[in-house]
Amino acid sequence: MIECVPNFSEGRDAAIVCAIVESIRATPGVLLLGWESDADHNRSVVTFAGTPEPVVEAAVRAAGKAAGLIDLAGHWGEHPRVGAADVIPFVPLAGASLEDCAKAAHRAGAELWSRFGIPVYFYEAAALTPGRERLEKVRRREFDGLPPDIGNLTAHPSWGASMVGARHILIAYNVLLETADTAIARAIAKKIRASSGGFPHVKAIGLFLASASRAQVSMNLTRFMETPLDRVFETIEAEAQRLGTRVLTGELIGFIPRRAYELFPAFFDRAENFNPARIIENRIEQLLNSN
Repeated sequence: MIECVPNFSEGRDAAIVCAIVESIRATPGVLLLGWESDADHNRSVVTFAGTPEPVVEAAVRAAGKAAGLIDLAGHWGEHPRVGAADVIPFVPLAGASLEDCAKAAHRAGAELWSRFGIPVYFYEAAALTPGRERLEKVRRREFDGLPPDIGNLTAHPSWGASMVGARHILIAYNVLLETADTAIARAIAKKIRASSGGFPHVKAIGLFLASASRAQVSMNLTRFMETPLDRVFETIEAEAQRLGTRVLTGELIGFIPRRAYELFPAFFDRAENFNPARIIENRIEQLLNSN
């Protein structure tokens, strides 16, 4: 079994998001674990699982649907993006390997171009071009200055390109601050992220959420077993206090493996939206038992 967690550049128009989600739900052999949208980020994240063939098919269908409904020319939001179906990562679950997911990513990328004309950059374990292992090095305004791995960027500029990858489980976790000062969120993000000398396997940026009139520290935790998550949260709290504000709450995006909760229960309990159904194994068991 593998998992796919595509991120789509639409978080405000419920009809568009529902159409994309339905294209996944309607794919035979796929378990739709859940989805969520964020209006400030203008982004939606969908999580589904199954054996590789139907998961690849669902990812391709969803990206094609997104390309037909989302026009990046009119898109604005806090989160970085370069495509309608912005990132499409494949993740190994029970009995699968990272190599299996890289093969799934390559099949999906070929189908995206042949069916819909969506150019593709492969990243992390699926990378075919040196230097494309890190998503943030590719997903920027001018990409990395090189052509895509598949297709060309001039084909359909309204839906951009898709970053298709294979990676281990990533935990997306946001921390809402009491302040509206984005500079404080950015300073905290710089303090904790690995690239600035912070904690290992932490990626972080500071954003402003207009809907809450608050600043947010948005994190991707790429190797949870090698990152002291409780210390990460404690550091965010300490830095917030030092800079004259405080942490209000945490927010989990998507799902986490059971092992992550066993190791760091307090960290996840700080997320206001956490519940046992956010654990991947629990959610899959729930869905299988309901069929």
